[in-house]
Amino acid sequence: MADETDKPWGGRFREPTDAFVETFTASVNFDRRFYDADIEGSQAHARMLRRIGVLNDTELHAILEGLEQIRAEIDAGTFPWSVALEDVHMNIEARLIERIGEAGKKLHTGRSRNDQVATDLRLYLRREIDAVCGELRRLQRVLLDLAEREAGTIMPGFTHLQVAQPVTFGHHMMAWFEMLERDHERLQDCRRRVNVCPLGSAALAGTVYPLDREYTARLLGFERPTRNSLDAVSDRDFAIEFAAAAALTMMHLSRFAEELVLWTSAQFDFVRLPDRFCTGSSIMPQKKNPDVPELVRGKSGRVYGNLMALLTLMKSQPLAYNKDNQEDKEPLFDSIDTLRAALRAFADMLPAMELNRERLYAAAAEGFSTATDLADYLVRKGVPFRDAHEIVGRAVALAERTGRRLDELRLDELRALSECIEEDVRQVLTLEGSVAARDLLGGTAPRQVRRQVAEARRRIEQGS
Repeated sequence: MADETDKPWGGRFREPTDAFVETFTASVNFDRRFYDADIEGSQAHARMLRRIGVLNDTELHAILEGLEQIRAEIDAGTFPWSVALEDVHMNIEARLIERIGEAGKKLHTGRSRNDQVATDLRLYLRREIDAVCGELRRLQRVLLDLAEREAGTIMPGFTHLQVAQPVTFGHHMMAWFEMLERDHERLQDCRRRVNVCPLGSAALAGTVYPLDREYTARLLGFERPTRNSLDAVSDRDFAIEFAAAAALTMMHLSRFAEELVLWTSAQFDFVRLPDRFCTGSSIMPQKKNPDVPELVRGKSGRVYGNLMALLTLMKSQPLAYNKDNQEDKEPLFDSIDTLRAALRAFADMLPAMELNRERLYAAAAEGFSTATDLADYLVRKGVPFRDAHEIVGRAVALAERTGRRLDELRLDELRALSECIEEDVRQVLTLEGSVAARDLLGGTAPRQVRRQVAEARRRIEQGS
């Protein structure tokens, strides 16, 4: 039958692939997205084959030129993708042979699709990590701008979603910044383990050809070749590691999103998001829904799921490569796409966010948020902390019973609780006094927030 040899591997088969199986096992509909990495890897492999004498100059030129023409076809959307050719690798190789003839058949010398896909995936992911880190840094710069601008804007700090102590809005933005800084560090650390070159591992055992693996690795910008061919073709730790880093970053973005959803509610009314990042209701004309933060919060779940999918995919695989690994790409691609989109959404949205500073200030005054300041005041007067805690607890009970704030209690009422309290207590019961007093490294004082912003900017610009 004519169809018996229509596959590059069809020599030992006596019947064509079942039509359903052909579609079921093909990956070209999703792995075509790293065509650029496949072409880059093939060009480096071809140059290395010329270096060791497998190709001559004419053949190398034909291969390089043919691959560039194929890249142009794919970029233009005119490339004839075929499910029958299974994946991006065989589609490109078949098209190359169609274009340049016999020279194209030599390209796969000393190479398997096993080390080819492992290399393509690393090249692709390395590039995507750089893009994700670029979006992450953009969002961090937005947060730094907000923190600097709002270094003195007072808002309530919460524990258990109850008013705890006054903080500054700038301090809160720097907390978000620090979360993202850890995410950036994790991604950069992951990139180091991505940045090794499997080419030359072939199917699983290496190859008999004297490939110059160090040369190929240098051409592709890898730090070094992989050290064990069995591990190199079957390892997907780097993809799982990225998925874990992506899940952590999405968890942080989901926390930001939750706060934004709360802050935009009528009950909080701390901030207002620009209309272009919100939607309305089909039945309630007054509604302005924070859909972007809600979607970011919801999309964190799919990124968690992608991590579990990849872990489950790998947990029972014997060495070396198995067809299961075809299933590594869609979860990885989805995590990349989702994370980049979420980072972009926040980086675009937050600069246009409007603060309701009056409401933030008023909310900070609720819930006896300077109670700890009063306790610290007593300690500085020589009162043991546990006794001070008890005294302030009674002051809060008095204020609550009479419907007043702590700073509205009369001096004689406070002195009835402790003779150590004097007129200077008024300074520590104000919101401004509370935040200004926390003037130490990492504290919420406006001066410290501005110092943190300046230091963070230096760190980012220095590329660390």
